[in-house]
This record gives sequence, structure tokens and C-alpha cells, in this order.
Amino acid sequence: MAIELLSAVGRMARLRNRPTWLNRLPLMAGVWLLGSLQLFASDADRKVLIRDVTQIEGVRDNQLVGYGLVIGLTRTGDTQQTFFTVQTLANMLLRMGVQISPGVVVVKNVAAVFVTANLPPFARPGMKVDVTVSSVGDAKSMEGGVLLMTALRAPNGEVYAEAQGPLVIGGYSEGAAGNSKSLNHLTVGRIAEGGVVEREAAVDLSKFHTVSLLLLNSDFTAARDIADAINLEFGKPVATALDSSRIDVDVTASGVTSVPVLISRVQNLSISFRSPAKVVVNERTGTIVLGGDVRLSPVSVIHGGLTIDIATTHVVVQPPPLSGGKAEDVTNTKVTVNDAPAQSIQLEAGANVDELIKGLHAIGATSHDIISILQAIKAAGGLEADLEVI
Repeated sequence: MAIELLSAVGRMARLRNRPTWLNRLPLMAGVWLLGSLQLFASDADRKVLIRDVTQIEGVRDNQLVGYGLVIGLTRTGDTQQTFFTVQTLANMLLRMGVQISPGVVVVKNVAAVFVTANLPPFARPGMKVDVTVSSVGDAKSMEGGVLLMTALRAPNGEVYAEAQGPLVIGGYSEGAAGNSKSLNHLTVGRIAEGGVVEREAAVDLSKFHTVSLLLLNSDFTAARDIADAINLEFGKPVATALDSSRIDVDVTASGVTSVPVLISRVQNLSISFRSPAKVVVNERTGTIVLGGDVRLSPVSVIHGGLTIDIATTHVVVQPPPLSGGKAEDVTNTKVTVNDAPAQSIQLEAGANVDELIKGLHAIGATSHDIISILQAIKAAGGLEADLEVI
């Protein structure tokens, strides 16, 4: 016992004589390890608010559309061949007491347009909304134009807003004839707060007996986690996941008398959310977007290029002098075949997106080649993700 006590005292003395930073090394290592574990856990389980991954059923925007005229253009409006523009102008002048014949109207400072807007939920009369104005005729530019009062209608035909005001184009066009320079689209403009709501489109939340949450991306696990988080918050079963995209919350069972307060409490809860593994391909532009959770099974990719070029030329052959012959048009066809050697990459199990892209770049694959390769890998069962082609 005495020997063990002396050994312990000796160890304490040696620890006491060591530098301070050395004594703190085990503590520093423990803190680093704990921080690393927390970092890895946060990467695997990303916390998101329910408001960011769901929407409330019945609480949504409403699309509005209207037809009108833009005036004040500098001879860049619709031409005489656009008959509906002249007819619209004649009808508008008639309502103002001016009667003219559409056949004698010649205008270049007017353009017929469609006006679109989104009516937000709980919109009240007097609220302002942004509107987008788009030409429907052959106008060259709507720069400097002013939209005349235009009624904006919902799909049911009712007028919910009126729009009017000067357009902001965000582009320009300078020059004339073949020497000109233009920037952005000159036939589409925007009027900030150019629409005024005339009819109420609010939803009466007091009549809601059930609040339905709709997932933006269907997922059974996320629906279950949302229902569990809500039940944990209220301490009783008030939420039920009906399917992969809908969770119903019973307003009466929650004990909250105000539906907006209930929605606020629910939307501010957080859940662990993992984005689905998906690869989105746009064949028109060659754009490929791969999510970070995309994994690959063991797969080998062999890529080779076979190019066949066929060139046709026409040559005029002149007859020999004094032969009395005629010139003939001879067609020459040249076929060139270039078969590049096949190149290959091998990916181990669990390979990620970064390894895939590096391998494809190493063999010189273009974006369109990568699209074909991804489709082939998916068909072979090597791509552990959804492949969506848009």
C-alpha cells in the first residue's frame, strides 16, 4: 500500500511539473472529439423548421390575368398588322365618348399586353401587388410605356385587382438597321406595386376544425417525424400522418382556441430532415445537378467516341479545249471516320458525387456525355438516387 501511495504521489508530482498546455491536452482532445461528433451528427441530421418544408392546405396564392394596352411608346409598338391592338384602342376610346373606325387608325405608340399577378393569401382591398406585363403583338420594345387601367381576373372570372402604371423594363435597345445593340427582353416589363386589390380573397381560419400540413416533398419519414414533434409539443396525440405528404392536426384536441396561434406553434417546431437523393438533368441545356447524398454502387464505366463526318462538295468540271463538250457539275462525297479509344473509370461501393465527377472529367466526358452515362448507370442499378429528366 505504501509503495502504491508513493507511486501515486510521484505521478502527481510529475504531472505538476509538466507544462500547463501538456496537462490540458487530454481535455483539449476530448473537447475536439465532442465537437467533431456534434459536427458529424449535424451533417447527418439537418434540423429544419416545419414551416420550411410544409404548407397549409387552403392557404395559397391565386393567379390573376388581364388584357390591356401599354401607351407612350416611341414608335416601337404594334404595327398595323396587329388588328386586335387597333380594335382594343377603338373600343377603349368609344367608352370615353370618342367614336372612330378601326380601319383608319394608324398607331405605333401602343402595344397590346397580357398582365399577370399573384394574389397572396389573406389579401384585403387596398393592398398592392406586383404585376408583370408581356407583349402579345409584334411590338419591338415597351421601354418608357405606361400601362392603362387593366382589370385582373381570377379563373372564376371575377375581378380581384386593377393594374396601372409605368413599366420598368430592365434593358435597352440602341442603334438602327443592322447596327444595333439590345440587352435583356424589351417586350416584358414589371410594375412594382402596380396592382391594387379590389376584392377580398382571405381564408376564414376560424372555420378550420383540422389544420392540414402538406409536405413540399413527399416523404413518409418526414411526415412521421412532423406528427411526432407536434404530439410531443402538445403532450397528447393531436396530429396524424395520413400519407407521405399530409399531416392533419386536430384543432379541438389541441386545446388552442386560435387557429393562427396553433399554426404558429406548429410551424416553429423543428425536425431532423434529410433531403432525398436525386439527380436532375436538363437535356436541353446540358445542366446536371446532383445532390450531396447521391451514392453509387460498384460500377465500371467505359466511354468511347465514334465520330462519322460526311462532307459533300460540288465541283464544276470544264471540258478540254476545242472538244465541244459542256461543263458538268460533279458531286464529291468524302466520309471520315474517327473512332477514339475507349476510356474507363471504376467506382467503388459508396462512391460520392465528387468522385464521380472527377472520374468523368478525367476521361474527357462532356455534359451531354455525362447525361447519357448517368442514364446508363441508373439503368444498370448503380445509381442510388432518383434520376429526373426535365
